[in-house]
Amino acid sequence: MREERGLPMKSGRFVAVDLGATSGRVMLADVGPDSFEMRALHRFSNDPVYLWNGERAAMHWDLPALFAGVCAGLAEAGREAPDLTSVGVDSWAVDYGLLRGGKLLGLPYNYRDARCARGVDAVHATVPQDELFARNGLQFLPFNTVFQLAADRIEGLLDQADAALLVPDLIGYWLTGEMSTERTNASTTGLLGIDGQWDADLEAMLGLPVGLFPRLSEPGAELGPVLPDLVERAGLPGGLRVTTVASHDTASAVVAVPMTAASAAYVSCGTWALVGVEVGGPVVTEEARAANFTNEVGADGRIRLLRNVMGMWLLSESVRQWQRDGSHVDLPYLLEQAAACAPPDEVFDGDDPRFVEPGDVPGRIAAWYSERGLPVPRSRPEMTRAIVESLAAGFARGVEEAASLSGVGVETVHLVGGGALNRLLCQLVADRVDRPVVAGPVEATAIGNVLIQARAHGLLRGDLDALRGTISASVPTERYVPQRAPAGRV
Repeated sequence: MREERGLPMKSGRFVAVDLGATSGRVMLADVGPDSFEMRALHRFSNDPVYLWNGERAAMHWDLPALFAGVCAGLAEAGREAPDLTSVGVDSWAVDYGLLRGGKLLGLPYNYRDARCARGVDAVHATVPQDELFARNGLQFLPFNTVFQLAADRIEGLLDQADAALLVPDLIGYWLTGEMSTERTNASTTGLLGIDGQWDADLEAMLGLPVGLFPRLSEPGAELGPVLPDLVERAGLPGGLRVTTVASHDTASAVVAVPMTAASAAYVSCGTWALVGVEVGGPVVTEEARAANFTNEVGADGRIRLLRNVMGMWLLSESVRQWQRDGSHVDLPYLLEQAAACAPPDEVFDGDDPRFVEPGDVPGRIAAWYSERGLPVPRSRPEMTRAIVESLAAGFARGVEEAASLSGVGVETVHLVGGGALNRLLCQLVADRVDRPVVAGPVEATAIGNVLIQARAHGLLRGDLDALRGTISASVPTERYVPQRAPAGRV
């Protein structure tokens, strides 16, 4: 019976390295018979750095600092659990490092950097967006890897590179010396065809080096042991092996959604929110393209039909702006105040490009309302309520569109990730979709990371449904039911 449900036949200890756009964490999980326990060992910030490039201060990721955080966490894991089975790494998508002879050529650009616009223009001058969608099934986002690489080509950066590695693959390379491109993250680049292979013809059409990214690997493959140099110099546990996981953080999160895919939608809510359903094959209809939906590969070859919408970035960047103004902000109390405020007369468009870059998000929201002659949220609680209402409206639109495009009869919406802690948001989503919302697990990405590792090492059995059954029995969730009339919900 345990094997059928996907429950472990013995125990093991695993490390999940989960890198987000604002922070990173190293989690230790104990997987045993009828049990799954996880806790954070080490958390660290992920702060962009701005480097002068001769024209402007360009936005980059400080990958060496992130790797130092990873190593510190792995060293702590080794001290607490010398019998570790393996480690898996996941991160945000689309960004990458360029290498030559195995050496990183410079700090990877941040996807929020302004350079992406010139890459979009260059790609679309050769391949229109409708043709791109037919080839790769991806929604248009101005920072997709293909557009960033086009910007690199214009700047001459690709002339120096002989390889490119997406962020989790780069961390894996630094840990093991082995290069590969994990498939779920590869599917976000725009260079992987809907047939699941690198699109060499597209690379050639765009003037990109063919074969810049290394071989594809599947979630659950063994990458290799941690390098002896790191074991000695960084104090990492000897004998630790790296296992590839669904390295796009959303792909790992969806593994851990305790859902019945045939009747559920999900919202993976962090800095960004990914709203969609799980289907058996790509949906590349004109309706899907017009709705700006994307087909990304999930674990076990399933397709995540989803739309990328603005997530908790709007709230977190607003808090940072208020803190930059010299204020102390108690977010839980602010959300309590926001819940007591009347909803805004109209929600704003969280996907407006003006909200993508860091800075004065509350000022930009106020300008959005003012430009339309609408009442501007004046107090911080009113602004917070407007943000959360607008996020909920965006999530609800995504759910309804995903159901329509896929034919999935959505009966329940699962909200996982950091947004699951925001009770006001969860309730407003339930109200707007007029369906129950199941919130949790919060650490869905790290849990999904571990589930793939545990199955690869024989501690779990079965397909995604079996793995999700494990989580349903082991991780608490909270259920929200609609409390207000659904009229005008979206």
